[in-house]
Parts: sequence; structure tokens; C-alpha cells
Amino acid sequence: MKITELLRPEGVALGMQASTRDDVIDQLTELQVAGGAVTDAAGYKEAVLERESTFSTAVGEGIAIPHAKTASAAQPGLVAATLDKGVDWNAPDGKPADLVFLIAAPATEADVHLEVLAKLSTLLMHPSFPATLRSAGSVEEFLGAVDAAESAYDEGRSLDAGVAGKAQGGTDEAETAEQGDAEPSLPQVLAVTACPTGIAHTYMAAENLEKVAERMGVRIKVETQGSVGTKNALEPEEIAACEGVIVAADKAVEMARFDGKHLVKVGVAAGISDAERLITQALSGEAPIYHAAASSKGCSSPEAGAADAQGDGLDQPSAEGPAASMKHHWGADAYRHLMNGVSHMLPFLVAGGVCLALVGLMEPAVSTRLPCDWSLPALVLYVAASFAKDLALPVLAGFVAHSIADRPGLLPGIAGGWIAAQGYCLDTFASMGAGGMSMAPSGFIGAVVAGFAAGGIVWALERVCRHLPDAVEGIKPMLVYPVLSLVAVAAVMILANPLLSVASWWVDTLLGAASMPALALLGALLGAMMALDLGGPCNKTAYVLGALLLTCNVGAGETIMASVMVGGMVPPLAVALSTALSKRLWDEGERAAGCGCVLKGLSFVSEAALPFAMARPARVRPAIVAGAALAAGVSAMLGCTCPAPHGGIWVIYAIGSPLGFVAALAVGTVAGAVLMALLGRSDSKAPADA
Repeated sequence: MKITELLRPEGVALGMQASTRDDVIDQLTELQVAGGAVTDAAGYKEAVLERESTFSTAVGEGIAIPHAKTASAAQPGLVAATLDKGVDWNAPDGKPADLVFLIAAPATEADVHLEVLAKLSTLLMHPSFPATLRSAGSVEEFLGAVDAAESAYDEGRSLDAGVAGKAQGGTDEAETAEQGDAEPSLPQVLAVTACPTGIAHTYMAAENLEKVAERMGVRIKVETQGSVGTKNALEPEEIAACEGVIVAADKAVEMARFDGKHLVKVGVAAGISDAERLITQALSGEAPIYHAAASSKGCSSPEAGAADAQGDGLDQPSAEGPAASMKHHWGADAYRHLMNGVSHMLPFLVAGGVCLALVGLMEPAVSTRLPCDWSLPALVLYVAASFAKDLALPVLAGFVAHSIADRPGLLPGIAGGWIAAQGYCLDTFASMGAGGMSMAPSGFIGAVVAGFAAGGIVWALERVCRHLPDAVEGIKPMLVYPVLSLVAVAAVMILANPLLSVASWWVDTLLGAASMPALALLGALLGAMMALDLGGPCNKTAYVLGALLLTCNVGAGETIMASVMVGGMVPPLAVALSTALSKRLWDEGERAAGCGCVLKGLSFVSEAALPFAMARPARVRPAIVAGAALAAGVSAMLGCTCPAPHGGIWVIYAIGSPLGFVAALAVGTVAGAVLMALLGRSDSKAPADA
């Protein structure tokens, strides 16, 4: 879609008078309504401000491109304005915005706003284009400059010449425009973002990479691997043509497709905090070239996963140079494999816990009544919950092995996890003759061991079998690897289960015997970790520990999970409360962004507080850590339990002692906001009028 198809004369305002960002958005929204693109002005403005709360749409040099994709828009729309006086838009270079484009896209359109945004951002990176727009004396002259610039861009001609030729007027473009090399339309840089839960960091990193690339004048495409699957997938021709690749991920992604490309690999948080350096490194030609083994390119053997796992870790580039980021780090690899398993296990735990809680609501006397006396809905929910929770450990082990050895690792990993959960061992078969069965379930410890064992076995098998004759090459993935790895993993787990079950028993016993003060102390510690780095290693470690304990000791595990959840909800809510009550300590953009933290905080998206923590660390970080620790400890002391490892306030019906949970959340939120106010008095980054 062309810019000039959306931007019409009635949608352009020259010399607009406005004093704030919101005032500009109000006036431009009126133009969208008048043009028929927006049917619900209030809903559309709310969507625009929600987008601004994540990252400012100011791209620098006095330019802002606010946009929203929402049901409040009936059709794609674009309006623009030049301002008589620039307004603060939280631009990265600090300059006030005096040239603004507002984009509207209906929720049913296929990312039309991103298409227009990408082209418009590229055009605005040429200094002559915004200068021409600012100096336009009439709406017709403004639209003429846009038309000339877009035509020059689409035809591969010099943009500056195209704009100049149109501005001079009356001259044939074919004669006046300087012919130049066609600007390629394929992305210069490709990126993949992924985090274990795929809820916030994945998309925040993608948005920031796109925003920074727009500011730098770099064409980029970002593939997101989030909770709803892979979106904006990278195409083979784009990979072949790109200059560099960025993989910002804390879980396994398909790497073989990037063979031979300059590749920068970091954790997903770096995509949010250090996007400009990553893009610069990917384009510089200094990033290491990624090499995948030949057999991995078709994803038909376990070496695909092995190449991914061992080619590099997730560490960010060090001072030793970009090659340091590609070094092999066993610890980072193990963490990534474990996170891959956990991310696939979480939906099973969430769904199982929620369904089981619903059974308790439908059948209050479930413990004293036989299943045959339950209602049909309760029986269906119970079967669904049992199915989901029984599969959690096999899925954990299966996808740990999948991360290590690709698809061939899935079968032995799931089998190993199932054996660990069931507890089969040598005594099991010896006791059969005596009319009983001795089982030694090893819980999540056994499932994790099974996943790594299965992945390692398949990885080793592939290397042993590479020396077999070519005649058996075709049966390796369908016969050799599945059979041999399955037998090997079964043997390993049957022998190891007794020892692993002892470790699992000790964990279960320690949790069961822990006093309430001890559980509260552990909960407070994990709550503080949830707020410490907001999606970083500490946050993920605390969350994963809480989720895994749900599979170990039901009572104590659910208590700890409730503490972890309330601790993760406090940071965004404390920030939101502080921006609402301590307005003098925050600038206008921060106050607007704080409103958007409420829903995210209630939904257990702790990363929503990350931009505030990065902008004002001395004020925000100590306050949210203290508030989260307090809320988590109070939650445990009040006996709150949670059977689902996600959901926030939306699973309140599943939480044991819901009033206590809400009270703990309120106490932590207020404490965090009050501490922020106290620390804000000495914050050097506070607004001048604070």
C-alpha cells in the first residue's frame, strides 16, 4: 500500500498549535475521524497511548510517527501535521517533535500500519525530505513532496533528487531526477526474538529493534517466536540477501538456516536495552560467521540441534571483540536447553491447574465424593486436568532433548520423562511376582536428567552413525536413532531412578517440613528475584523454580508459586501507582506510560516496569525489589496458594485465600510506590519541577 493512497488533503494540518503530545494526538485523531478511518475516537486514542507507553514513537530529529492497530479503526488511515512549536515526545535525541504522522489500522488488516510505517520511516531518514515537508507553504505542496519522495524510492532513484525536482515544480521527473542505484527492498538485517514464556520480552525486543532500525535508516525484519507461535517468519530469499542476523533469544531457535551469515547472538533482554549496538555489529561485517553442519541444513538429523546448541552461547559480546560472543559456554547452553523444556511445559501446568481449580469450585466436597457422583462438567475438567498435569514432566524432558538434538531427541526425551514420572526401576519388575509394584518416581529432577540424557545420547549416536555406509543413510532418522535412543534412555532411567527419586524425596520432604516462616522467607527471596532484573536470569530462575516446585510438593509448591506470582505483579503496579500519585517526580510521557502498566501488572507481566527501571534505576529498582519481596512474604504468611504458574489476577478464583493474595499485592504495591517517592527526592534524573 502506498503512502499517497492513505494521506489525503483533508488529513494534513500545517502549522498546528499544540502544547503537549496528547494534544497533538487529540487533534490528529479528529482528522482520522473526519476522514472516516476511525469510528471510535476514545478507543483509538487509548490504543495509540498504549503503544506510546511501551516505547515512544518519536524517531528523533523532530519526527514522531504514532500508530495503532485497533478495532476502533474502520479502515487504514494516515494524517500528518507540522507544528508551529515542537512538543516533548520522549525522543531518543531529546529533540521536540514538530513533524508528526498518525497511522490508523483496523484489527482485521494484515499489518498495514507496519508496512506504511516502515516505508515512511525510511523516507524520513533522508534529511531533505522532512525539511521539505516542514517548509511546505500549502497542503498541495506537502502532498507533492510526499508523492515525489515515494515515487523516487519505489523506482530506485535518488530520493533527494526526486524531492527537489517535485519542489521546483513543472520539470519532468525523468529529466530532472538523478538516476542512482536501485535501493533494495529486502531487509538489510534480520532478527529473531524469543523468550521462554513468549509473553512480553519477545515482542518488546522486536519492537525496540524495529524502532532503533527506523531511527538508523536500516531496513530490518524481526521474526518473533512467542506464546502464539512464530510470527513474521524469515523467508529464504531474505536470509540469502541480508547483511547480518541478530538472534536475541533465551530459548532454542532454528539456526541452520543462517549458515554462512554474519550472526550476533545474545539474550532477549539485549534486544530491548542494546539494540543500536546489535544492529551496528550485524552490519559491520565483524560479527562471526555462523557455520551449521551439513547434515543440519535439512533438519533431518540430530546434528541440527547439536550445531545450534554448541555453536555459541547466549552471552553478550565482551570487550574482547565480537568473536567472543560465539564462544561455547556450557552453562549458557544448559540454561537455554532447560528454558526450552520449561517454556513448552508451562501451558500444561497452567491449563491443568486452572481446570483442577474449576473442579474444586463445581464440587466443593470433591475429596469425600466418588467421581461417579460428580457432575459431567466436573468430570470433563478433571480428566482434562489430569491429562495436562501427567504430561507436564514428559513434555519438559522431551523439549530439553529437542533443544539439544532437534527432532530425533523428542521421542527418547518424552519416554525418559514418562519413566521418571512413573518411577520404573529394577525393583518394579522384581516386585511384580510378589503381587505388588515398587515404584521410584523421580519428579522434575528425573525429568530434567532424562531430557539431557536423551539429547546427549542422540547427539552421540549421530556421530557414531556418520561412519555407516551411505546405503543406510535414509533409515537413520526413521529407524536407527529412534530405536537405539529409546532403548538407551529407558536403560539409563531404570537404573538411575532409585537415586534420582531419593533426591526428589528430599526436596519434597524439605518443602513439606518447612515451617511457615521458612516458606515466607523463601517466598520473599523469590519475589525479590522476580523484580531484580525483570525478565533477566534472576527473574527467570525464580519463576522456573516456582513452576517446577508445583510438580514436587503440591501444598508448599503452590504456596511458593503464589509468592512468585504476586512478586512479579508488584513492579508494574507500583510504578503505575507512583506515576499517578507522585506526578511531580515523573515527566508527562512517563505518567502516560504508567497507566499502561496497570493491566500488565494485573496480568503478571513484570517486564512492563523494565523501561522505568532502565530510565531511573536508582529510584525504581530498590523500590520494586522491596515491594515485591514484601508482597511475596506476606502472601506466604497468609497461606495463599496458586496451582497455575501464570495468569495473575485472572486466575484469582483458583488461588487459595484470594483475599489474602489481594491484600499482599496491595501492601507490596503501596510500599513500592512510597519508597519510589522517597527515593525520587534525591533522584538526579527527576524532572526539573520535582
